[in-house]
Amino acid sequence: MAKSKNDTKQNNFFEKFANAATKFTGSSIAFIAATAIVILWAVTGPLFNYSETWQLVINTGTTIITFLMVFLIQKAQNKDGKAIQLKLNELIAAHEKASNRMVDIEDLTEKDLDQLHKFYVTLATLAKKEADIHCSHSIDVAQELNELKLKTNKHFKHQK
Repeated sequence: MAKSKNDTKQNNFFEKFANAATKFTGSSIAFIAATAIVILWAVTGPLFNYSETWQLVINTGTTIITFLMVFLIQKAQNKDGKAIQLKLNELIAAHEKASNRMVDIEDLTEKDLDQLHKFYVTLATLAKKEADIHCSHSIDVAQELNELKLKTNKHFKHQK
């Protein structure tokens, strides 16, 4: 299903708005402005006899801003995360000795990721034992060593 020009314009507008809002809200000016609003609100307390309406103003304002910011922050994190994953995928694809199986692993299940994590913890332990800091351990080398062990050691169970 093709997107219409109007949909693309709306997406571009939202993208530009979200980027600008995220950039502004992370700035020193935004922090100073928010701090000034809170100080102004606190100073006006005696003027309004610290009424429930006076308290409701700050509570409602901060709740609405927090609610909206959650979505802006999530959008920014999703975009940053995707960009980082693409950069890492490019590095993996460009390096001849890197395992291409690591590309797009963010789509694996939590169980699969835990298994990979345990593997890399083991590799880190092996690397610490090496005298040469330039020695490399990779999934492919580990798999080749495992296959060699399976062939040469009769007490290992062969899996098919």
